[in-house]
Amino acid sequence: MTHRAKVSSCDLPQGSGLLTHKQPNDFLDCFVVQADTTPRKAAEIITDFPFWAQWLLKVRGVVTAPFGLSKDGPEAADKVGPFPVESETEDELIAGFNDRHLNFRVSVIVRDGQVSLATWVHTHNIGGRLYLACIMPFHILIARNGLRRVQKAVA
Repeated sequence: MTHRAKVSSCDLPQGSGLLTHKQPNDFLDCFVVQADTTPRKAAEIITDFPFWAQWLLKVRGVVTAPFGLSKDGPEAADKVGPFPVESETEDELIAGFNDRHLNFRVSVIVRDGQVSLATWVHTHNIGGRLYLACIMPFHILIARNGLRRVQKAVA
């Protein structure tokens, strides 16, 4: 019998660098799982997307190309998956970028044997709000799956 990781919704951990980005009406979610690793290792596992998520990202790229949205994120010396690393401390890695329709960052925090994955989004216009509404079910699936893969990889 395989053990399925218990991924739970949670509040953003105190002291997260995402708090410097958050404005009223921004989107913010956070999930947590029991696992002990580094933020960088967890972020690398999370952004090593499974085939089905890679396929969804390719579909997203095709659908959004006419609107001039970034497919792979901007060039950067340090990236996790397609996301440029904005900051990294001993317990938190923040990555993401600003695009035409929205700004987003993901935070991976490791504290007390738990890995938290938070996503912050600030939309710029109706296009950003529509985009966020459309991708939300997929975002939740990908985030929860990523944390399950972290727990399995470090178990």
